Amino acid sequence: MKVRNSLRSSKSRHRDCRIVRRKGRVYVINKTQRRFKARQG
Repeated sequence: MKVRNSLRSSKSRHRDCRIVRRKGRVYVINKTQRRFKARQG
């Protein structure tokens, strides 16, 4: 999982990427390609 300043670029890497807010942090998750995980905050 990568920690990034801006998650907009990692959202556009794959069409199944979703942005999720959990516990005050912003995550990019992807059910089909698991390697596109990222966290902000």
